[in-house]
Amino acid sequence: MAPVTPGRHLLRAKDLADAHYAEPLTVEDLARAAGYSRAHFSQEFRRAFGQPPHVYLLTRRLERAAALLRATDYPVLEICLSVGLTSVGSFTTSFVRMYGRTPTQYRAAFPPAARMVPVPWCVQRAYGRPRHRTFREDGQGEG
Repeated sequence: MAPVTPGRHLLRAKDLADAHYAEPLTVEDLARAAGYSRAHFSQEFRRAFGQPPHVYLLTRRLERAAALLRATDYPVLEICLSVGLTSVGSFTTSFVRMYGRTPTQYRAAFPPAARMVPVPWCVQRAYGRPRHRTFREDGQGEG
């Protein structure tokens, strides 16, 4: 079977999913953006991109959630809601299906986000420098 070149209508719907995955988008919204009925849109989307539109949208959301779990200390609930999902239970189930572990286990596999904050070397040296006080630097000699 030869690959099908996606039409601009389908690309518009795909772009909508990529840009607005964090909003409460549905397949109906994507179908409307493409100008197709829901059933026809789902069929054409699958034929063009190899997966149903709801799976594509869920994948975008889970990829973003995984990135947030790796790079931030936000609570799992906050990450769930920020990527457009509304149920932590469904989020966890979908996440386990895609990544093979729960969001908490996934986060534990990566170092804390605080280690990833870039601190300039000069600041590290200034705060890591030992304090050595010499005569009259403590202010007691002034009078």
